[in-house]
Amino acid sequence: MPAEKINILIVEDESIVALDLANGLERDGYNITGIADNAEEAQQLFNDNEVDIVLMDVNIIGEKDGIDTAIEILKHKAVPIIYLTAFTDTATIDRIKHTHPSAFLSKPYNLTNVRIAIDLAVNNFAVSREQQTTGKIIPLDKDSSRNTGSPEREMILRMNDHIFVKSNYAFVKLKLCELLYVEAENNYVSIITTDKKFLLRLSLSQLLDKINYKPLVRIHRSYAVNINTIQSFNEQEVEINQQHLPIGRNYKEEFLKHFDFR
Repeated sequence: MPAEKINILIVEDESIVALDLANGLERDGYNITGIADNAEEAQQLFNDNEVDIVLMDVNIIGEKDGIDTAIEILKHKAVPIIYLTAFTDTATIDRIKHTHPSAFLSKPYNLTNVRIAIDLAVNNFAVSREQQTTGKIIPLDKDSSRNTGSPEREMILRMNDHIFVKSNYAFVKLKLCELLYVEAENNYVSIITTDKKFLLRLSLSQLLDKINYKPLVRIHRSYAVNINTIQSFNEQEVEINQQHLPIGRNYKEEFLKHFDFR
């Protein structure tokens, strides 16, 4: 299965602005699930599609504005809301605050600012979900305070049964169950799926801590495997997707505990 793209719903009453924004985000690797210019259409698109982030204009067509629409959407499912608006008066800002948005961009905005807002939205939303479920925050990067923006320092986030991997400008969404194995080499790890490979700059231990996915089991100092995808194994190696991976002597006993030998 291919990696999933992050799905974005755009609610914007200026069609030219909406289409330009959609085209730019699609070039960056995001998927636009729909464009709406009124509350009813926005809610219908949200209910009928998988939506990860909403870009919401405050001034839209109809009796309900973007803030009212966001309130209704959030009743259905909690997702990050990024407001795009030319209205910056105190009354509007106060109403927006009550919906706890992930970001607020005043018009005119540019694609670079939208990219940054999406990055922050995914990051902060994932961290808040982690806090609610575990009572702790897992940092994105051990050396995040020294992050220079280099492509080497891509991010990885866990949200429910998915992980989000930062690749170039966009986050790529992967189902945890489709992850085959992880391979470490020096200061990097490679996440391997059936048809994708993502290279991240962090240790294997850090990756396992961030993902915290029980079926992902370490079998070697350089390998961790999804035990649900193993095709065969013996005391020396496991086979996954026609790849033969070694079982380290120090990890063999713990690995075998995951199987009920009778």
